[in-house]
Amino acid sequence: MSTKTTTILSFSLIAIALLVGIFLYARLPDPMPSHWNAAGEIDGYMSKFWGIFLMPVITVALIPLFLVIPHIDPLKANIAKFRGAFNWFIVIFVVYMLFVYALTLAAALGYQFNMTVMILPVVGLLFIGAGYMMSKAKRNFFIGIRTPWTLSSETVWDETHKFGSKLFMVSGVVTVISAFLGENGIWLMLAVTLVAAFVPMVYSYILWRRENP
Repeated sequence: MSTKTTTILSFSLIAIALLVGIFLYARLPDPMPSHWNAAGEIDGYMSKFWGIFLMPVITVALIPLFLVIPHIDPLKANIAKFRGAFNWFIVIFVVYMLFVYALTLAAALGYQFNMTVMILPVVGLLFIGAGYMMSKAKRNFFIGIRTPWTLSSETVWDETHKFGSKLFMVSGVVTVISAFLGENGIWLMLAVTLVAAFVPMVYSYILWRRENP
């Protein structure tokens, strides 16, 4: 996906979501649900104004950050090699944020559901998208598993990301499945996330030590 298409698609999706929120303004309560506990139950509220505008504004603010990273990285030539995968991840992230926004609006309208159960499959898809991007990532300072050992060696970077991408994809699949465990699924999601986040860091050090005995 091209950067231009990514930008247009992302801002278009946010605009549509925001228009839906504005259209529903008169039907939404004040305050609105804004936070859920681990059991998927509402435990926090915010004013209707921020309930409608905060999530789209945060998402809009993040897109320029994503788009500027490939231009300011000293290794931007490497980012260009997997820019298509990175652009896809940006869109997936926007969809994730807007899905959370849609659930927030639905809860405010009185629809009854367990937030944890609803959101886990989408979090899993986000992990799978991150894993795919990592499988394409080349050495850079902003995107991927950035440890002192991956950044100092092209070989360590490549091997770590091959391994890490598989872990992230597996954690994504497990997270999707964890939705069937109900409110307890979040604990399984947290467990596999910790494994996917920290094991590749340790693995990168092991690879570096082998390369530099």
